Amino acid sequence: MALFHMNVTQIKRSKGQSAIAAAAYRAGEKLHSEYYGETSDYTRKTGVICSEILLPDHVPREYADRQTLWNAVEKAERGKNAQLAYSFDIALQNEFSLDENIALARHFLLEHFVSRGMVVDFAVHVPDTEAGGISNPHFHVMSPIRPIEENGKWGCKQHRVYELDEEGNRLLDENGNYIFNAVPTTDWGSPETLEHWREQWAAMCNAKFEEKGNGERIDHRSYERQGIDLLPTIHEGPAVQQMEAKGIRTDKGEFNRWIKATNSVIRDIKKKITALLDWLKEMNAEMAKPQTMDLFAMLQPYFDQRNAGSYSQRAKVNNLKEYSELCQYLLDHGITDITALENHVNDLRTTTDSLKKKLDAQTAQMKTLRKIPEYFDDYERLKPVFDGLQKIKFTKAREKYKAEHTNDLKRFYEAQRIISQKFPDGKFDRKVLEAEYEELERQHDATYAEFKTIRAESQQLWKIKSHIDTARKAMGYSLEHQSKKQEQVAARKVIEDSQAEFNSDLEKIKAIGHPIFIYNL
Repeated sequence: MALFHMNVTQIKRSKGQSAIAAAAYRAGEKLHSEYYGETSDYTRKTGVICSEILLPDHVPREYADRQTLWNAVEKAERGKNAQLAYSFDIALQNEFSLDENIALARHFLLEHFVSRGMVVDFAVHVPDTEAGGISNPHFHVMSPIRPIEENGKWGCKQHRVYELDEEGNRLLDENGNYIFNAVPTTDWGSPETLEHWREQWAAMCNAKFEEKGNGERIDHRSYERQGIDLLPTIHEGPAVQQMEAKGIRTDKGEFNRWIKATNSVIRDIKKKITALLDWLKEMNAEMAKPQTMDLFAMLQPYFDQRNAGSYSQRAKVNNLKEYSELCQYLLDHGITDITALENHVNDLRTTTDSLKKKLDAQTAQMKTLRKIPEYFDDYERLKPVFDGLQKIKFTKAREKYKAEHTNDLKRFYEAQRIISQKFPDGKFDRKVLEAEYEELERQHDATYAEFKTIRAESQQLWKIKSHIDTARKAMGYSLEHQSKKQEQVAARKVIEDSQAEFNSDLEKIKAIGHPIFIYNL
């Protein structure tokens, strides 16, 4: 099944990551890091189909060597918490051949990454699948965050833009220092650029689908932006997918199975309700007459006729049971005619939408609770960075420190905000989280049970629809047959009257000896 997935992260030293190790893993190679003095060997890694480095024209050719490239990146970044590279993982399509997928990925990277001056190191992975498993082809992309200038030297990630007054002079703060903003030198990390890449990758895949005459399509937008009222799943990652493929059930896998089961019920309900409402519009248009036959008057003759044609007592009993259950449902819900039936279906839709909102809130809370331990880890890991800032008294030094640790401080403040909201006393309690998560799971189970009840009702209504349609056809045939019979009788009467009149005139003509009859005689 066609799918869209494009995830981007940063490889950074603050998380103990190495560009060399990341590149070795993705390419399935053995690479040595000069910065750490360590060798990363992933030559035994399976599923790596191909890897390649794509260079803009102005970049030195020596960077076509993977080890040379990423050691140069590590050398260019001096900070202990430096951000080294962008890392993308992008899903390929099972509907395309391996060669088609590779060609498509390469074309996408050349057109939208390399054309912007980005150095691209990409690798295509097709992990082994268990018997009956679904293949998960994808490609990884690593690109240095620091750009390479036209002269082949490493450039700056950001530059200062000074704030100016109306006359174009630099503004000073209260301490006499120039006020400035640190602005990225490229747009590679902007949300707008990422959105553009996501859109273009989806467009390329869809063009390939169309070229192959395949009706599948992918959409880079979220369910919410697409107007699809379903719960989004969470990204599992290769490690989780490999464990799931081996039959090892994971926490993320269970969460996604829960979401998929819920979405299946929601889709079924919405599909039936939409079809029922469309059908009811047609019914109302057809039955909008001064005297509308109620549902019981319509269904009873149909079941009587159906029973009359039954060849066994068992069939008659089943027909009677089905009719009884149908009537009981209509009576229990006060449904006597099409209008009442339409109102009931609309009520079901309203209830479904309300339950969906409740489920959205529950799911959002569960996702938040799942991330809090990560925030707490970030808080503890980055607290020394924050403490380092507090020790600096001079404004210039503080601003320099902030510029060097921008992302770490931003992550720390975010973690601090989330944790303080959940634990105002600053004490992280995992048991409290687990209890709250269990309560949300219990609430979900209750909401899910309500969805299943509504689905059962929608299935019952669908059965009623089927019986009404069959009864309509039977009644229509009967009325049409009766009408045609009446028309035939009337036509026969006209013919008989005309024939009698003709015979009378003929006798009169014969009596007077008209020449035509003399000749015939």
